[in-house]
Amino acid sequence: MFTDKTILITGGTGSWGRELTRQLLEKNPRKVIIFSRGEISQVDMLRKFNDPILDFVIGDVRDKESVNGVMRRDVDYVFHLAALKHVPICENQPQEAIETNIIGTKNLINSSIIHGVKKFIDVSTDKAVSPINLYGFTKGVGERLSIQANCLTKDTEFICIRGGNVLGTNGSVIPYIIEQIKARKEVIITDSKMTRFFLTLPQAIKLLFQASEVGIGGETYVMNMPSFYIKDLVGVLVDFYGDDTVKIREIGAREGEKIHEVLISEQEVGRTKYVNNNYFVIYPQLTTGRTYFHIWDTPEFSVEPQLMSHGLSSADNLKDMDYLRELLKEGGWL
Repeated sequence: MFTDKTILITGGTGSWGRELTRQLLEKNPRKVIIFSRGEISQVDMLRKFNDPILDFVIGDVRDKESVNGVMRRDVDYVFHLAALKHVPICENQPQEAIETNIIGTKNLINSSIIHGVKKFIDVSTDKAVSPINLYGFTKGVGERLSIQANCLTKDTEFICIRGGNVLGTNGSVIPYIIEQIKARKEVIITDSKMTRFFLTLPQAIKLLFQASEVGIGGETYVMNMPSFYIKDLVGVLVDFYGDDTVKIREIGAREGEKIHEVLISEQEVGRTKYVNNNYFVIYPQLTTGRTYFHIWDTPEFSVEPQLMSHGLSSADNLKDMDYLRELLKEGGWL
């Protein structure tokens, strides 16, 4: 799919972007364009990869001219990763979140249509499902814009990929917990009942590729991720990085924070197919003009019983600390 093709990655200097770039380079592309605002991050990535296939472009998804300028480089595929993601920042500066996560997505969609991009992959989050914070709302709108874009053209295929937390990415909870253990001898958690979905970064990118390759336009692919109690995550990290003197303090859920995240809502269950152990696919609610969804309508693709009543929550099928410990080892954190 990607051999001798030009791929654009927005927000490409982040953790997702770097791992995506690393795996893309193994697929013999013509060019991988890293499009982001951070000059220093681009220089750092340029030096570490040191690969002539990579093309670094300073730009902002919020700027139409900036987006159109990079799209003129004969882009075949777009992976849209750029976003404001920190919940409190989005709550406190809503206009910035709207400009990046909604207007930026709209600019990329319009430009992809104008310049004849083959496939546009919007990378979304579980917080977009039944959102209670502005970050979730903006990513939910981004999903709707991306799926609806299939009605605007038959030349570009637009799909969404929805996941949860990826272990150890920039700004994620694991480095923060480790820093608290080492520096403060105290870890703050919001609620001991809180659960979250987790996956390692290489696993997430592998699923991103799988969904990208089979997507035909209009679907939302949902990564089938294990879930854990946050208190168990803290416990495993304290056992490894700390000692008996480390205290755990519970302060209660913050504004905009759920106890359990949701990957598939109750309203989406009727349009959801269980594909395999790796992911689910949600058909679009609107008519997109793509008429060949029947490729999934075979007996082995059936909705799992757990989805029939309430969707898929991080409170479902929780894994134990041994499973979590192995996942952290695989992710390089233990």
